[in-house]
Amino acid sequence: MNGPVPVEVLKQHLIDPEICIRCNTCEETCPIDAITHDENNYVVRADTCNGCMACISPCPTGAIDNWRDVLTAEAYSVDEQLTWDELPVQDGAIAGQGTIGEAAEGAAGNASADAPEPVIGGSDLVRGSVVPPWSAAKPYVNLYNHKTPVQATVVGNYRLTDTSAESDIHHIVLDFGKQPFPVLEGQSIGIIPPGTTADGRAHHARQYSIASPRDGERPGYNNLALTVKRVTKDHHEQAVGGVCSNYLCDLKKGDVVNVMGPFGSTFLMPNHADSHLLMICTGTGAAPMRAMTEYRRRRRLKGATGKLMLFFGARTQGELPYFGPLLNLPKDFIDTNLAFSRTPGQAKRYVQDAMRERAADVAALLRHEHTYIYVCGLKGMEDGVLQVLQTIAGEAGLDWQSLWPRMKTEGRLHLETY
Repeated sequence: MNGPVPVEVLKQHLIDPEICIRCNTCEETCPIDAITHDENNYVVRADTCNGCMACISPCPTGAIDNWRDVLTAEAYSVDEQLTWDELPVQDGAIAGQGTIGEAAEGAAGNASADAPEPVIGGSDLVRGSVVPPWSAAKPYVNLYNHKTPVQATVVGNYRLTDTSAESDIHHIVLDFGKQPFPVLEGQSIGIIPPGTTADGRAHHARQYSIASPRDGERPGYNNLALTVKRVTKDHHEQAVGGVCSNYLCDLKKGDVVNVMGPFGSTFLMPNHADSHLLMICTGTGAAPMRAMTEYRRRRRLKGATGKLMLFFGARTQGELPYFGPLLNLPKDFIDTNLAFSRTPGQAKRYVQDAMRERAADVAALLRHEHTYIYVCGLKGMEDGVLQVLQTIAGEAGLDWQSLWPRMKTEGRLHLETY
């Protein structure tokens, strides 16, 4: 007689739509394009995912780390996942029936033989460190979510860019009163805009980096600051109104905002006093750099001795946020280098150009084992910045191909682009 036909059960990788803040980190990280998205959800293709786990650590919210045991023949389709508002409940009759593609225990090695060699601009390098600096303070994450957000009150909303500038960037201060919301420099929060989409769904949260130090925008207060650019065009230069950015930029003092988070456990600054920070950013990517710089400034008289070097790019001087305060910082405290790409009558100049001009000083930082690199801004800047770092390292006699993996492993090379 024939024996029973074995039932194949798959441990299917899913993304929790209630926690996901649609930051695109998982899709950018996945080395085999198993993750896709639409205007509602980020989802995983069951027939493509090999359980390599590359997307798990970079996710700032933990939404990516979800699994369901399902019959292989009945795996949730991409189209089905795109309609979800929450994850399905695990079928108790299937759970634990000898699943294939075991996630946590064995999947990390499933595709290692097929993983591409790391290259400049490749997915492995672009992720940067997935561990924090060894001396970083312990972050709190995911204290509040979509279902249980915390409310913050607007106590300040200031335009940072010239009124004549096309780029409308605001510095927004949120106060949490007596509600606990501990944050660190380099973390982010989710803002839930009011209203619904055209199909009646509640708007999902948008992620914004924190622009103030851990002890508050105003020292000793339970508040934080954001750097927000009003979105008026899409990536194709077509007119569009950013739902959350316009909501935030139009807020008035006293308005109440629903907040999720905090998020992020790796893009953190070191706490040891002799650590050096090499910061490279464009536009609103200045937010975490401002937070780190301000924290160091406040601790300057308390023994912090490490060097700070900043490369900051914008289209014009009028569109560079925090331009005035930056110029007022002491030269012996921070080495600031600005680059403008659209100044009338002048050649285009980007942060990469400024870095080349200061190659000797950048190389000196690369040689130092206490140097930490932070890159934040538009996705398009990553390759250029990494190529310049490779060139500067090579000209200084440093082997970048061995240096950058070591810096990643030691939590010293951090990239956060969008």
